Amino acid sequence: MSIELMKKNIVRAQAEIDKKRSEVGKGAMRQKYHFMAEEGWLNDPNGLIYFKGKYHFFYQYNPYDSYWGSMHWGHAISDDMLHWEYLPLALAPSETYDNHPKGGCFSGSAIEHEGRLYLLYTASTIYGDGFVQNQCMAYSDDGIHFVKSEKNPVIAAPPSGYDVGEFRDPKVWKHEDYFYLVCSGKKDELGQALLYRSKNLEDWDFFNVLAESRGEFGYMWECPDFFPLKNANGEKYVLTFSPMGVKERTSIYLVGDMNYETGKFNYTTVGNIDWGFDYYAPQSFVDQSGRRILIAWANGWDWMPWWKDWGPTFKEGWCGSFNLPREAILDTDNTLKFVPIEELRSIRKSVEAIHEKSIIEKGERLIPTANGNCFELKMTIDLANSTADSFELRLRSNDHLATIATFDLRKQMLRVSRDNSDDWSQGTTKSNLLLKDKATLKIHLFVDQSSIEIFTDDYKTNHSLNVFAKEDQNKNYVSVAEGTLVIDQLETWELTKTM
Repeated sequence: MSIELMKKNIVRAQAEIDKKRSEVGKGAMRQKYHFMAEEGWLNDPNGLIYFKGKYHFFYQYNPYDSYWGSMHWGHAISDDMLHWEYLPLALAPSETYDNHPKGGCFSGSAIEHEGRLYLLYTASTIYGDGFVQNQCMAYSDDGIHFVKSEKNPVIAAPPSGYDVGEFRDPKVWKHEDYFYLVCSGKKDELGQALLYRSKNLEDWDFFNVLAESRGEFGYMWECPDFFPLKNANGEKYVLTFSPMGVKERTSIYLVGDMNYETGKFNYTTVGNIDWGFDYYAPQSFVDQSGRRILIAWANGWDWMPWWKDWGPTFKEGWCGSFNLPREAILDTDNTLKFVPIEELRSIRKSVEAIHEKSIIEKGERLIPTANGNCFELKMTIDLANSTADSFELRLRSNDHLATIATFDLRKQMLRVSRDNSDDWSQGTTKSNLLLKDKATLKIHLFVDQSSIEIFTDDYKTNHSLNVFAKEDQNKNYVSVAEGTLVIDQLETWELTKTM
């Protein structure tokens, strides 16, 4: 193992960041309050943890290009998950098991043990006969400078019969006397979550198949995560993952019971974390107050063909951001809600509001905003007194372009179309609306420079999409084709820049 080579590669990558940071920071599509890297390519969140009084975000990172390649681990710290200080890269390719231009230090997770911070990550390389992936470990006493274990890879290969090139994304936790690790595996063209356990974080034994696809959840489960949540009825376990091969289902959750004697998870509830195109590879952690927080990559693999570029941001020297942090809450029916963290209130300013009931009759109304390109909105619809079968939110619009969210009240459907959003994006996401016996419909959404996140159905139905709208697309409307729509309350806030 070469400690000096990783240090050298981190210094070289940091020089690239320093050279490009200023110019890339001027990009027209740069987000204002969503987490981004300083420049280059970003994808999966990694190693999310609250350690020594700071939130630590690590992330899949290519500092040399705005396209995927040669994966490093970027690193930033924060007091509130909104304002960030970038630190030196945590991991860089440096060993035979992770030093390849189409491989590197792939996704993983973090855990604190006896005051030391440990990173478990996937190493990906080619020895001459296709890609090989295995699980490795690095550690740090100060949370900044990391050393790769001399025992790497700590899990050299998947069990017999599994694809050695599709074995990745370890998520680690501790339960009683053992450390546990779940990672993704592929066997017979079906995705599985594989469970390992260890006494010391370096010597791991395969325990069981935690859960698996039988065709309904695709051929590979990326970035599995596993954690407990409690409600009034007791404790349940949640398995989340991003399946490959099931099209619009980019992030799935399963809720059930865990048997630590057998290493088996038996689930009874299936749901989507987000129905949008751009919510992938979520990872969770417990924050300083005990909340279970999820962070995801605001993009995805299946819908984005390799022959097409990744949007206009690559020309600005960067690509990729994270979705807003969300708290995962277990409802009494064992479904999950995903609520944007309350810290977002701290960046509100310039409130615009309609406090009295407002009736829209076969027409449209401009949504009041101090900044139509960067804002938060909360709206309550009076369903009992509305006669319209549907209504639209036309977001980030000008005279020709708009992202359109259609709330079909009669068919109980939500559709979000970006076919005419920005001369680049395409596609429509859709989901059910849970309106049975409800007197009101509440909508909560966040608009940033190049993204829209819509929350409704008490944060159980969410749509996240990248939208690369131009600066003049700063008008937002509520519109009704037929009938009347009664708005009980509407508030918007401009959101201050944090990135």
